[in-house]
Amino acid sequence: MKIVCAYSGGLDTSVLLQWLKETYGAEPIAFCANIGQEEELEGLEEKALNTGAAKCFIDDLQEEFARDFIFPMFRASALYEGQYFLGTSIARPLIAKRMVEIARREGAQAVAHGATGKGNDQVRFELAAAALAPELEVIAPWRQERFREQFPGRAEMIAYAESHNIPVPVTSKKPYSMDRNLLHISYESGILEDPWFDATSTKNKDMFRLSVSPEDAPSESEYVELRFERGNCVSVVFPGVWEMLAAMGYNGNQDASLSPLWVMKVLNRLGGKHGIGRVDMVENRFVGMKSRGVYETPGGAILHFAHRQMESLTMDRELMHLRDSLISKYSTLVYNGFWFAPERLALQALVEETQHNVTGDVRLKLYKGNIIAAGRRSPVSLYNPHLATMEADPTQAYNQSDATGFIRLNALRLKVSAAVASS
Repeated sequence: MKIVCAYSGGLDTSVLLQWLKETYGAEPIAFCANIGQEEELEGLEEKALNTGAAKCFIDDLQEEFARDFIFPMFRASALYEGQYFLGTSIARPLIAKRMVEIARREGAQAVAHGATGKGNDQVRFELAAAALAPELEVIAPWRQERFREQFPGRAEMIAYAESHNIPVPVTSKKPYSMDRNLLHISYESGILEDPWFDATSTKNKDMFRLSVSPEDAPSESEYVELRFERGNCVSVVFPGVWEMLAAMGYNGNQDASLSPLWVMKVLNRLGGKHGIGRVDMVENRFVGMKSRGVYETPGGAILHFAHRQMESLTMDRELMHLRDSLISKYSTLVYNGFWFAPERLALQALVEETQHNVTGDVRLKLYKGNIIAAGRRSPVSLYNPHLATMEADPTQAYNQSDATGFIRLNALRLKVSAAVASS
């Protein structure tokens, strides 16, 4: 039996490889997705092979992640419960998709993951697998009583690892759990399980990786311009942008559009510099409990804000209100793991229809954790200064007297209701 197992190289997934081999008599195939976590991947393949894996695949999926997952979600203005930019949620369907592709190519009968039975990730992985490859078995060890009995705590996992010559990290366990990718870093559990604990306190200051605290951000504001084409950001302009890109390894033509991957990379760096995108929230998990999460999403916060500014200038009112009425539904579908479900695909088709004219430039001012609108322009702007002006309208396109009948008609039902109530 071949099983493709999501693998990070940490203690849990390293133990999982060996456990699958022993328990199922399986041939585990380790898979690690590089989606911008920037964690050390050197030596990961060798470690996987030495700890039970028959094969190990480490795939760079960053470009696909930005292009086919992050950007479509941001075109929908998704925001879960008004705060969460869905950084972890949107990564899981891509990882599951690639696992399925490897499973089919390798002739595997199952896929496995190390997500616990209390979290959202188990649902996201398995719903994606069900939609893409219903013939594959999904193995979730943490939902098996025999696994929990064997590993009631971390000490048992460490002892198991040592008995099987699985390298155990010698660094002390962080007092929280961290998950990183191109869109964000999430922090939860441990000391963060107390919702009264101040995650920004001095004693916890070293937790944050992508952003400085707003108090430590530059005392001078910085302007940045983002260009959009049909809802996608294709250019980021500010003093020193090309030096920043070069330092990150970009060697493209300065006249060419930036790919979604490089848009995210440069906005993350810029937003982090100004303390942008920190979120601390108590959210509702799909499985029924509340959890406290702390997030850093510097580039995503800038992109989300700028996209909205561009839409405000270029999108028809009723079209915007219709799309906005679906943001909560769309965001919940992503959060709960229904990325490949027909209803999300249908909503995405509507979203794409709304983005045809979302084209132009947005200027923002970044200052100590704040994103401030500083200008927008578009060749397809629906803003008409002659209609909006408080001065005399030289075009006479709007006759103010027409508003009298408009108000009377809208007031009619209110007058009828008032008359009934007073009778």
